[in-house]
Amino acid sequence: MTRWAMVADLERCVGCQTCTAACKHANATSPAVQWRKVLDIEAGSYPEVSRTFVPVGCQHCADPPCLDVCPSTATRKRADGIVTIDYDICIGCAYCAVACPYQARFKVDAPRFAYGEVATRNEVERFDPDRLGVAQKCTFCVERIDAGLAGGLVPGMDPAATPACANACIASALHFGDLDDPESNVSRLLREQRHFRMHEELGTGPGFYYLYADRTSDPAPEAAADPASQTPAPTRAKGIAPALQSHWDWRAAGNFMGGGAGTGLLVAFGLASLVAMPHRLIGLAALALVATGLFLVWLEIGRPWRFLNVLRHPQRSWMTREALVAAFLFPLGALGLWYGHPALVGAAAITGLGFLYCQARILTAARGIPAWRVPAIVPLIVSTGLAEGAGLFLALGALLQPPAAATTLVAGALLALVVLRALAWLGYRAALARDGAPTATLDALGRVSPWLWLPGTALPVPILAAGLVTADFVPWLWLGGLAAFAAGWVLKLVLITRAAFNQGFALAHTPARGAGPAGPPVKPGWTFRPAAVVPH
Repeated sequence: MTRWAMVADLERCVGCQTCTAACKHANATSPAVQWRKVLDIEAGSYPEVSRTFVPVGCQHCADPPCLDVCPSTATRKRADGIVTIDYDICIGCAYCAVACPYQARFKVDAPRFAYGEVATRNEVERFDPDRLGVAQKCTFCVERIDAGLAGGLVPGMDPAATPACANACIASALHFGDLDDPESNVSRLLREQRHFRMHEELGTGPGFYYLYADRTSDPAPEAAADPASQTPAPTRAKGIAPALQSHWDWRAAGNFMGGGAGTGLLVAFGLASLVAMPHRLIGLAALALVATGLFLVWLEIGRPWRFLNVLRHPQRSWMTREALVAAFLFPLGALGLWYGHPALVGAAAITGLGFLYCQARILTAARGIPAWRVPAIVPLIVSTGLAEGAGLFLALGALLQPPAAATTLVAGALLALVVLRALAWLGYRAALARDGAPTATLDALGRVSPWLWLPGTALPVPILAAGLVTADFVPWLWLGGLAAFAAGWVLKLVLITRAAFNQGFALAHTPARGAGPAGPPVKPGWTFRPAAVVPH
């Protein structure tokens, strides 16, 4: 077997950015896109200060999060470990971009040139319209590798078969080769040097290794190799700390808001139909909300007329599963409303629960966003979606006057759901504190917390409880329902557009300088650093 990998020697890299320039020249990327870039990290406090240059890009993971989430199967992993993208079937949903913990994926929706609107002759000749509106990233210059192998060359040794960045490196800091060959250049380097992989604790199995010290020169190798026992060094650098993701905006948030409230409303409609059939307009509003959310997603994807490709990956992608559930949800809901049969309405409500669960799992599969990937977000998203729907049922009930028995049943359910959502929120925040999260994420969630506790919990609970006890408060149930609904929408808007900071970059070690030991780890922008995996 063959497993291609890149090795970067942090002791050698001088930050000249030649690899970045070579990559842009070889792949003709847009001005704002850098498949290979070099971070400049200054760490420590005077007089113990170090400066480290870190090449980053696609890590070609053994377990790529981008592959799991891709609904169109455009992202694929070859037998030799190289992760590729098929531009012809990618829909441009950017799900892979938020799933990537290495900020290695890009999406360009319109032509961009170095001098604004005017393209140089070279840019005109090399412009690739197939890359517009779809995901793109480093491919380890796979065309060079394949052509070189066909010609009997050895990638990593023969320049014509080696990625452009490794070829161009003036300091011999970048190396490329076959990990499965024990005599390859990269295998020898990894045996001789101490090394780590970025964000290895996430279990992605990156194919990009960083050398930081010679094994023979480290006076206390085991102690120095355990970053969990060290305090992260203070850093001064741009673009290192977690940044707010920009791929999913208010339109993506609208899908979670409309989908959650719509399916929750459909479940409330189904629950109410057990005692008395509510007004059909409530059921229609539920389906309309789900449809609106899906329409907003359609507006956001880069290649909207390829939307049927979203159905290609039910084996792994929760986005595909959401779309498949929606295909059953709408006809079941329409039949239930047309015939008014509780069994059909109940089937639609159960399908709606499946849709809501898929939405929650869409977030947990995005391993590049710490605020989303924690399993505790699943009960939070499900409980708040159901609470939104039940609250909206009571708010609409003020206009459509559903049967009193149905209103009472839904009010009791909403009271329980509001309490469950509050408990889910506590569990979610505790999980983030335990697993670690970007400081900016915790700040954003701290700002939304009063919305969840005051209008989302403290206001509806007494109103709903009083309405269940005495008829005098029944006319005010709509206020409690509307507050519970609005708090859920605010929470989701913040989760998607304000708290969704990416993983950022981190070093398990800063490199050794001269005869000294390796330096402390670097992980800026985090309030808590989970124990890292000890490097080999």
